[in-house]
Amino acid sequence: MEEVLEGLLYVQGDVGITIDEIKQILNIDEETAGKVVYNLKKYYDDNKRGLRINFLGNTIKLTTREEHKEYYQKLLDGPRENSLSDAALETLAIIAYNEPITRGEIDNLRGVDSSYVLRRLLAKGFVKECGKSELPGRPILYKTTDDFLDYFGLSSKDDLPSIEETLEVDEPKDLYTSIYKEGGDTNG
Repeated sequence: MEEVLEGLLYVQGDVGITIDEIKQILNIDEETAGKVVYNLKKYYDDNKRGLRINFLGNTIKLTTREEHKEYYQKLLDGPRENSLSDAALETLAIIAYNEPITRGEIDNLRGVDSSYVLRRLLAKGFVKECGKSELPGRPILYKTTDDFLDYFGLSSKDDLPSIEETLEVDEPKDLYTSIYKEGGDTNG
């Protein structure tokens, strides 16, 4: 069960998971859920792993170790600082054209979990938290920053190309006609 919990914590990312959710998903009682969490936490601590189980309020999260913070900062500040992955560019575009926007809305538009990419963009200063949504649970709203504008050489969001300009409309293709001639006749 510890392996399953480890996977659940990884999938949940920054959201984390509660004991009640663990009980429900693993179909176990509260005492067993507590033991599973304790065993996984002990495994990470005993084996000096780079990750740890962290209790934040009623939520259990898989987090990095505080004592390794300087190395994580080097990664974020390292030579790759000026390059953005396709996922980061996609996420930035979604935020820029839809801000303010929640992570759930970003995930929905991308079709994948965006928590890692969003953390990187926050660390780089390209996006920031700008309040809470009125949606249930009051999720955090995100928007782009001046650093985002500077990085892309924009003086304001008004300089972003319109979405219509960025879409190329292809001519409809006739699926039944081929550009290739059928074989056999070489005379044209």
